[in-house]
Order: sequence, then C-alpha cells, then structure tokens
Amino acid sequence: MEWVMKVRYAVIGREADKGLLFKLFIYVILLDAAYIYLKPIFRMLSLMIQNGNDLLDPAVNWVPRVIYMGHLQEVWEWLEYPKAFGMSLLLSCSVALFQTFSCAIAGYAFARLKVPFKSLLFFCLLVSFIVPLQLTILPNLIFARVLGVLNTVIPIIVPAMFGLGLKGALFVIIYRQFFSTQPKELEEAAKIDGASVFKVFFKVMMPLAKPAILVVFLFSFVWTWNDFYLPSMYLTDLDIKPLSMGISQIASVMRAEAESGGPSIYTEPLSMATTFMMIVPPILLYFFAQRWFIEGVERTGLVE
Repeated sequence: MEWVMKVRYAVIGREADKGLLFKLFIYVILLDAAYIYLKPIFRMLSLMIQNGNDLLDPAVNWVPRVIYMGHLQEVWEWLEYPKAFGMSLLLSCSVALFQTFSCAIAGYAFARLKVPFKSLLFFCLLVSFIVPLQLTILPNLIFARVLGVLNTVIPIIVPAMFGLGLKGALFVIIYRQFFSTQPKELEEAAKIDGASVFKVFFKVMMPLAKPAILVVFLFSFVWTWNDFYLPSMYLTDLDIKPLSMGISQIASVMRAEAESGGPSIYTEPLSMATTFMMIVPPILLYFFAQRWFIEGVERTGLVE
C-alpha cells in the first residue's frame, strides 16, 4: 500500500497545489494564454517580411523563403517615421510626466489630508472615471477653439498638469490606494520634527511611492502613445502627426486603393508593418522596465 500512497501523493499531492495534475493543469492554461496572445504577433512578423512570391505561394505560411524588408521601408517613408515618432514621444512623455506628478498630489490629498467635502469630491472623481470621453469632447473642442489652441498639443498636455487627461482619474485612485496603505507613524514622526505638509509629501511619501510612480508613468505613456481619439480631435490640420494618426491615414489610403483598383496582396503585409512600427517602442519600454513594473503593480494593490 505504500507505493500506492506514493503514487497518489505524486499525482494528486499532499496539498491541492502540489500534485502533478494541478501543475499540468496550470501549464496547459499558461500555454493556451501564451498562444492566444503571441500568435497574432508571430503572424504579424511573418507577413510583414514576405515578398510577393511568398505571399502568392500557398506553401508558405509562417516561414518565408526570403526575408523582405521592403514593406517596412515603404511604411517608414509613408509615415515620415522620425517626425511622427518624435511627435508621439513628445506627447506621451509630456502627458506621462505631468500626470505622474499631479495625480500623486491629488491621490495623497484624498488618502491622507482632511479636506472639506472630500467624500463628495472623490465621488465626483469616480463619476468622471465612468463617464465616456466622447460625452465631454464637444465642449472641450469648443473651449479649445475659443482659446485658439486647436491644432496644437496644448489641449492634450495641459489637462495632464492638473491630474486630468486620459485615464487621469484612474491614476489618482492608484495613488490614493497606495498612500492609504502607508503607516501613519511616518507622517506623525515627520510632523514632530517640524515638517510641513509639503515636506511630508515630497520628502517622506514620494520616495516611498516609487512603485506607484512607475506604474502610473508606464500606463500613462502607453495609453497616450496608442491613443488615436484625442489627436484626431485636436490635431486634424497639424503638419506633423503622431504615429497613431499616421497609421489611420495609411489604412484609409489602402482602403481607397482597394475600392478603386481592387484588392492587393500587399495590403495585409503593409498593415502588419505599420502595426509593428507602432508597437515597437512600447514593447522595448516594457522589456527594460518589466521587473519594476510587475513589482509596482503588486505593491499598488492593482492585483487585489
């Protein structure tokens, strides 16, 4: 009977999460999830480096016979990639930096300060988080036109200075959650030493908030980088457009060509090449910051 118990413990485990069946189940789930997320990326990489012969050859599916870089070069010229990349980088970095700082102040106020009508203000913050952006874009456009700042980056960057902008309410909630978990003894000790509210925030709380700062900065950067809606509203007549708008323009051109001259075998590879040019910078950013990002997500309570 001992060997039966050994086999049972090896297969099922002494605990529910220690047996071979449980581990096999977990690996199957992880492999399925990885396949779902990675297959479109591998398909994109495969299509964008195929030339005309490989695209017409039914025997070529994933691995091309010849690596062809012409699609990437063509998209580089269509997008005017250095200029569009610079505009996207300017918008994303500016918005991310301003939101990282201004949302930290708002989150600290909601978490630690005694402010009149704080509960009501936080309720309004939650409402602004729920209300779709499309419901508020028209008055914002009218206001920007009255101020004469249409076709500039000002309507996108300035709201981020005050904790607004894309997903600003979510970032305030992240900071509030983080600052609420910090021990009150830190503030009390700093106040006993004569520190003001501003000194407590900058000298005590902000150094502790590095995980939350990294999470907010990366989220803000990636969401602003990928955002098409706001640039398409405010930057319609701007000469240098961000990558998200350039990709949309290329898609429109390819649709028009398909309607006039019929479908082309190069439509899909060009679309894949434009997508690749768009996602490479965020992927590289996450590649270098993934360890700190995952640690920050865990410490800010986003996984709870």
